[in-house]
Amino acid sequence: MKRIAEFYVGYQAKAPAGIALGIKLLLAVLLCLVAVVALVLSASQAPLGAGKFEFRNYREFTGIILAEPYPRLLVERPGKAPDQSSYSSWLLVAPFKFGADELIAGHVGEKVTLQGALIYRDGQTMLELLPDSISTAKSPVPFAGQPAEVLGQVTLNGEIVDSKCYLGVMKPGNAKTHRACAVRCISGGVPPLLVVRTPAGNRSYYQLVDVNGGPVNQRILDKIAVPVQISGELVRYGDTLVLKAPPESYTLL
Repeated sequence: MKRIAEFYVGYQAKAPAGIALGIKLLLAVLLCLVAVVALVLSASQAPLGAGKFEFRNYREFTGIILAEPYPRLLVERPGKAPDQSSYSSWLLVAPFKFGADELIAGHVGEKVTLQGALIYRDGQTMLELLPDSISTAKSPVPFAGQPAEVLGQVTLNGEIVDSKCYLGVMKPGNAKTHRACAVRCISGGVPPLLVVRTPAGNRSYYQLVDVNGGPVNQRILDKIAVPVQISGELVRYGDTLVLKAPPESYTLL
């Protein structure tokens, strides 16, 4: 018997059984393909990082304010191990894309209480200060300063990032996709960090200063978010690593 081909007319209430089954199978295949493509794309994306920003969760902290090379708060570390510094060093920034130099004016070297929102990643900590929240502690103690431990000359390959975004405010806070934002942050006074990655995926962090220990922000804007090589003197202040090198010597890789 000759088989009659199915034919569907749009104004009919139902499609013939064979055509309906074919469409259902095609839709099922397409849905499976979409799911597979979504899984492949998501698996191929680089991780965004484990940084955290406690946005507007302002809490009170006590510590000693230092201004050089970048504003920071020394927070006393209770029950420290013998090989640890007596203080944790937390970078300080202002809200938005600005450094904290103006906010800490008049309090450098003092023990203070202040309010800030925590930003942290990989053991690096920062506070976004609540403006006008700094007050001198009731029982200030003289601070003799942090001793500098010179570790010698080093050559490091890494990427310069703006510390505020990279440590938790933005994800991702590095590479060319973030470059425009990083330039604005660093030009506004946010401390720059050199991030050095090992083949195993570990990271180490270095605050960048010139040979006199001063900030380098305005002199490195063309070398942000790209691979660079920096040779200079490595100095440790407590738990903070600082790399001293003339900005004009930074080499693009």
